[in-house]
This record gives sequence, structure tokens and C-alpha cells, in this order.
Amino acid sequence: MGNIIVKDLHKFYKKFSNKHKFLTLKSAFLSKTLFSDLKSDEVFAALKGVSFDVKKGKTVSIIGENGSGKSTLLKILAGISKPSKGEVVTEGRISALIELGAGFHPEISGRENIFINGSILGLSKKRIEEKLEDIIKFAELEDFIDNPVKTYSSGMYMRLGFSIAINVDPDILLIDEVLAVGDASFVPKCLDKINEFKRKGKTIIFVSHDLGTVERISDKVIWIKDGKIFKQGYPKRITDAYLEYIGKKDEEKASADHQNKEAEGSLDKEKRWGSRDVEITNVKMRDGKGNEKYVFSYDEPLSIEFDVNSKRKEKDFVFGMGILNYEGVNCYGSNTHIENFKSNEISGKGKVRINIPSLNLVNGTYFLNLAVHKRDGFPFDYHHFLYTFKVVSIHRDIGIARVSHEWDFSENIKIKLKK
Repeated sequence: MGNIIVKDLHKFYKKFSNKHKFLTLKSAFLSKTLFSDLKSDEVFAALKGVSFDVKKGKTVSIIGENGSGKSTLLKILAGISKPSKGEVVTEGRISALIELGAGFHPEISGRENIFINGSILGLSKKRIEEKLEDIIKFAELEDFIDNPVKTYSSGMYMRLGFSIAINVDPDILLIDEVLAVGDASFVPKCLDKINEFKRKGKTIIFVSHDLGTVERISDKVIWIKDGKIFKQGYPKRITDAYLEYIGKKDEEKASADHQNKEAEGSLDKEKRWGSRDVEITNVKMRDGKGNEKYVFSYDEPLSIEFDVNSKRKEKDFVFGMGILNYEGVNCYGSNTHIENFKSNEISGKGKVRINIPSLNLVNGTYFLNLAVHKRDGFPFDYHHFLYTFKVVSIHRDIGIARVSHEWDFSENIKIKLKK
């Protein structure tokens, strides 16, 4: 019990045109367009010949971009959707946590929904009654279990759904991205339960964008791309390849956006100001090898370089830089005056480079601010929110910076790092 075999799986969806939308059923009949409007214009293939097998007790994670076919595959495994072609063989009871709130009736209480869901999953009323308190306790919904589930938050939905899914004692557990909406304190509890299931020899299929968790819990990772299996194998190898692919894709987009902005001369006047007696141009970001780049790993070096042109000799000048996150929070800022450089003279054309050995920022998109001004703040050329770069990381830190640290525990604290 617990084996899964997937053979040559295809799933097709029909697309319908909106070119001839009718306003009412009556007008459609009168204009004789009802049936032509309902004809499919084309067929979209969500899955294109997917084949793999999962042995009893193994945890397999499925990764891929949005729209790649991950959720479609999980719905077919759960029996919610039927394949257009191919075969799925599953052995044993399947419990699925796929869509938030799926299978819940919003007007009735959480308690009543437990009985309905338990019955759907094949449990007798007596068995559900035996499991009831465990389900409620694990979901941390003791004070809300008799309230209509339409009053629940997304986190409460997730907690109840997960608790039901694991307490029906399935042979196969299917989990989609729903953990992403879980309460911060509850998600580790879910992951502990998943690890407990692994130890009990349960089969788990896990779909997630959280690559750190994928690496920790998986025996194997399958990367779905455009409805096909693109790569599969050892978790670290596949997640690293996926991160490299996403990084290159984001890099190409960021570089194209940067080039388009330069080509169009579209520097927003509200985001750039100053006398331009000393001017900053040709701003580039580069990696440790000197390649132009706009997507960096959290521990990677970054070099910021730009040209400067002073229309006349200036003795009073300061170069500054700042890094802000997407919410506009200032993550770091400095300038040559703060760092005790004494300006002597600038004239004509020159270059400035700022070398950052390691970014140490958490995952996210950041803005780069640059400026040249006098010591009293008089602006020669300010560039504000004009340049962006992205930091990618498999770590789950929160905040702004990734601060180097180590944990140390006394002997009476029994704790170890998960592998």
C-alpha cells in the first residue's frame, strides 16, 4: 500500500473565445450564435506525457513555475480530475490538501465539516468520533470549532484541512502550496507531522515553491516545465538547477528592462534631480567575475559602477549609495563623506566603482539609489528608485539582512539540525 505509478499522463483543457460574447441567453438564440460561441477555439495541454513512479514510504516534491502543470497533476492523483490520456495507479487511502477550503461547506460549523470530510475519505462515523478531539486539538481550533467555517481566516482553513488530512491515517498524502498561507507558528508543526509520516512509511507528494523545505523533506524532486518532466533526481541537484534557471530568466528580464530604459531615455524626472554640474550616467551592476548582472545569490559579491562627468572643476563633492527593499525601507546607505574620504578635485569624465564582497540580504527585490552632492547636501545628481536588482536564497530568513550566526545549546537541550 502506498505505491504510485503514473504512465504517459496527458491533460487537455478547451479554450473558449470571448470575441462573440452574448449578453443574454435570449439574444444568443435570436442571433443564432449560442452554439458557435460555445465552440472551443483551441486546446491547451496542461500535462504532456508525464510518467514516474513513487515507492511506498518515499517523499517526492514537485517544483516548477506557476502554470507548469503541478497542481493539475496533483488533482489527477487525488481523483479530483480525470486525465485526458494515460493512467494513474495508486494503492491505499489517499488524503489530499490541495485547494484551500476545498470540500468545506461555508455555512456549517468546523465540527460538522470534519464529519463530512471524514465520510468522504471513507471513515465511519464512529472512527471520526474517535479522531475528532485529535483533529480539533492539532488544528488549534478549540474555541472556533462550532463556528461556521465562512468566518474562518485562511490560516484557520489551512489548519483544519491539514489536521483532517493527516488524521484519517492515509497511505498517501498529497499536499499542494496551501502551507504558504499557514500561520508562522503552525507551519513548523505541519512539517514535523510530515516527518513523522515519513518515519511511519507513508508516501508523500509535496508541491511547493519553498525550496529549502523541499530539500529537507524530499527523497526525490521532480521539476515540471511546460507540462512535462524537465528534470528529476536528487533534491539538492534539482533545486540548484531550478534556482539557476529562474535566476537566468529574471536576469534576462531585468537586463532587457534596464536596456529599454536606457534606450528610451526614460529616467523619470521625479526620481532624478540636481544641477547636473556633476552627472552620473551608465550605471551597471556586475558579479564577482565582472559580468553585468541583476539577479544575485544572497552571499554573492556585487559591484556597482557608473560614469561621472563634471562640467567644471569641483573641489566639494560626495558620492553616495543606498539599498532599499521593495517596501521602501532603507536597508543600507553610505557615502564617501561618512567614510572619511576627503574630496580634492573632480573634472571631466571618470568612473566610480563600489565593491560589495557579500550582499547578505534576504530573498527579495531591491532598489539601488545613487547620488553625487556637496558636503552640505546640495544635489549635483540624485538617482532615486531608478535601478532594481533581485536577491535569491533558499533560506527562509525574515527581515532585511542575513546576519551570520551560530546556535549553541547546553547539554540538557536535546535538539539537532534537520538534514
